[in-house]
Amino acid sequence: MKRVIILIPIYNDWESLNKLILEIDDNIKQIKNFSFDCFIINDASNIKHIKLDKPKNLGSLKIFNMKINKGHARCNAFGIRYVCENENFDYLILMDGDGEDRPIEIKSLINMILQEPDKSVVAKRVKRSEGSFFQLLYQMHKLLTLVFTGKKINFGNYSCLTKKEAEILSSKQSLWSSYSGTVKKYLKSFNEINSIRGSRYFGPSKMSILNLLLHSFSIIAVFRNQVLLRSILMVILLYYFYLGILSVFLQITIVLFNLLIFIVSFREDEKALLNCQDNLDNIKE
Repeated sequence: MKRVIILIPIYNDWESLNKLILEIDDNIKQIKNFSFDCFIINDASNIKHIKLDKPKNLGSLKIFNMKINKGHARCNAFGIRYVCENENFDYLILMDGDGEDRPIEIKSLINMILQEPDKSVVAKRVKRSEGSFFQLLYQMHKLLTLVFTGKKINFGNYSCLTKKEAEILSSKQSLWSSYSGTVKKYLKSFNEINSIRGSRYFGPSKMSILNLLLHSFSIIAVFRNQVLLRSILMVILLYYFYLGILSVFLQITIVLFNLLIFIVSFREDEKALLNCQDNLDNIKE
């Protein structure tokens, strides 16, 4: 029997979490030879959590209450490090708590694991449910990432890590700032499933445009050395293929972009990552 721990960060959205847990519970009941436990990372919510309905098929349901709000990425980092240091497990599934990562796709993740048990799996986003403005920003983010890093990153948190590869990621300081960027940089290869982004269970997304930009730049900052090299090449090409004021504008923009990525890179804090369990207040079952 292989043990899978499902890791879910949450901030205030307890109603969505309750529905998510029930849907997970329903979708895992037919998966044979795997046991599932669910760890909820409560990012210092300021709304008291409701009593969650007791699942029938999950082995355990634990809530890890943080002292100070650190943000979604750092909840993931805490969860990965905690599980690697304190739990005996075979696989670790990460997913969001608002319904956008669909529980029905857990079966697809496990089926891919059955094909190659030693290789992690990410959920490649092939269709999104957000509004047109958000999707436009997301496409711009993907283009910017590809141009400046040479990396195509079409997945988010939804994934299934092997124990070995979870342990690899748990020691990387970039995990404190970006999960998907860290996966892309440090895992030599991984499998993919096609994933349709679900709709939020309740209410609109709480992610602001500023937070979306910070999320995007944090991913790019993981590859800051490649960003710098590619930017130097771009500036040189713009010098030799001079396009007048446009070349000057683009060169200044590239320099400012690199400065911004350099500043964002300070979000990667190895000391904070290594000591992240100090932020744990209590664990409730």
